[in-house]
Amino acid sequence: MNRRFIDQVAIVTGAAAGIGFEIARQLAREGAFVILNDVDAEQAVNAAARISSEYRGHCLPLPGDAGSLPVIQALVDHAIDHFGRVDMVVANAGLTLFADFFEFSPADFQRIMNLNLQGAFFLTQAAARQMKRQATGGRILLMSSNIGQRAYPYLTAYSMTKAAISTMARSLVLELSPHGININAIAPGATLTERTELEDPAYAEVWSERIPIGKVGMPADMAAPALFLLSGDARHITGQTVVVDGGWSGVSNNPEVVIHSQLKK
Repeated sequence: MNRRFIDQVAIVTGAAAGIGFEIARQLAREGAFVILNDVDAEQAVNAAARISSEYRGHCLPLPGDAGSLPVIQALVDHAIDHFGRVDMVVANAGLTLFADFFEFSPADFQRIMNLNLQGAFFLTQAAARQMKRQATGGRILLMSSNIGQRAYPYLTAYSMTKAAISTMARSLVLELSPHGININAIAPGATLTERTELEDPAYAEVWSERIPIGKVGMPADMAAPALFLLSGDARHITGQTVVVDGGWSGVSNNPEVVIHSQLKK
């Protein structure tokens, strides 16, 4: 087993389930101390306990809205209070809202911007300030989406936030690199999680037909490149967005086209 993160300290938001949980779990598996955040307090506590029990490590819950400025500062403070430092941040928490552009409300617009953009921006700022004080560098990983690079029906506001996340990773290279801080993003495609399966029991079957490699993504498929970008192996990579979607964004002009079946013809 790789132990790339022994005694390093990570903050992972939106991590009670799905991709965030798998990233937190694998960081702990490889030796990291993890501050696990989720808006659902009970799920955050249970997820942290599960990880700590599984790997006999330290995974501490800190529930709260990851778009809230006090919660963001509390996450950094919690890491300092318990472990004395912050080495890695994964700004995973995000909100997806499907809605007709013509009917999209100002309230929903603010909700998605507050979590997806404000949360990522100010968590990055708070963590980078601490990393700068430590003078030991650090790694920041943002969560974009392949939908930030392609048109998809009823997801304009969400798509805007995910495109902005990629721009943020690229832009911050200038300000963070002098302090030894690398910042990157991953852009997951269709991924089978507790949420997506609950929303559509046929999710895996439907998306397996649309993805060129013929199978839907799993949280572990997203965690693998995430951990690589957080590791020392990626020390010369910064400002990049890595798309992890089984080839969907490379060939799809119409998101409703069943690509896999077409390629078989």
